[in-house]
Amino acid sequence: MVTIAVDAMGGDFAPEAEVKGALECLADPRCDFAIALYGDAERIAPYLAGRADDGRLTVVHTTEIIDMHDSAMSALKTKKDSSMGRALEAHKAGDAQGFISAGNTGAVMAASTLILGRVPGVARPTIGTFMPTVRGWTLLVDAGANVDCKAHHLVQFAMMGSIYTELMRGVDRPSVGLLNVGEEDSKGGEVPVAAHRMLKEAAINFHGNVEGGDIFKGTVDVVVCDGFTGNVILKVAESVPGFLKATFRRVAEKSLLDKLRIGFAAGALRTAMKDWDYQDYGGVPLLGVNGVSIIGHGRSTPRAIKNMILKAKETIDRGVTGRIAQAMAAHTAPGS
Repeated sequence: MVTIAVDAMGGDFAPEAEVKGALECLADPRCDFAIALYGDAERIAPYLAGRADDGRLTVVHTTEIIDMHDSAMSALKTKKDSSMGRALEAHKAGDAQGFISAGNTGAVMAASTLILGRVPGVARPTIGTFMPTVRGWTLLVDAGANVDCKAHHLVQFAMMGSIYTELMRGVDRPSVGLLNVGEEDSKGGEVPVAAHRMLKEAAINFHGNVEGGDIFKGTVDVVVCDGFTGNVILKVAESVPGFLKATFRRVAEKSLLDKLRIGFAAGALRTAMKDWDYQDYGGVPLLGVNGVSIIGHGRSTPRAIKNMILKAKETIDRGVTGRIAQAMAAHTAPGS
């Protein structure tokens, strides 16, 4: 049986959110797999009290936590019995087939890369996140893993993002756009110009350059950029729902008529904003590591944890890592 290893001590609401999320997942009809919670067994136990054991949930006791204030690499060296490290070691050893964590993002990326290793041929793993658009969904990659990138890194991000979109969204030959300050081939600095030239030769459906406004238009299925730019875009996008809610409240306070108008529209607004709720999409994959590593929001709720676990299982079932390995083997990349 497939097992998903959960870092039960990562995140702002650990271990409560992680344990409750795991239990919600086990109650879901889609859950045909086992879950292993890695963390402080004494702190985990109260949230499991009274639960009937069906053999699908195990707790692996660990004594240390890599928290949000830890330096990623130093914590990995000094905290040998951390919930994050032990869960990833289990994945590497084959005791688990996937891993999730809502803990320190930098530590999750560093630990996943160090412990699981990279898919052969991958210079740098990358984070991809789906963003809602007027046409459906667009994958933004890199969304924060690599601040400084060379042209061949962007090419590999495009390849991995294309594979992920095809397998997870069922898109045949996803269109890929390179984020730039203009559509012309010659736009941008040395890196985007070189990347554009290389992307035209890559084994992907390259659309060409796209601009920021094209993301939410859904002009392409995959938008490629460096992690600095991608993370800024992601954080701005994540702030939109809160901004809109505050705006609607401010309008409602102006008059009784405005309050009634907002009230009548509330249901439609909630439906429209559902695609922006991180709890539903759970977490984001670290593409390019030799395994399945899903990174969640630090404020992940039980619902978000549940969906992270389900996403890890879906990523396993769809063979994302194997397809990336095949693509990298067929692609001759410049030296990293």
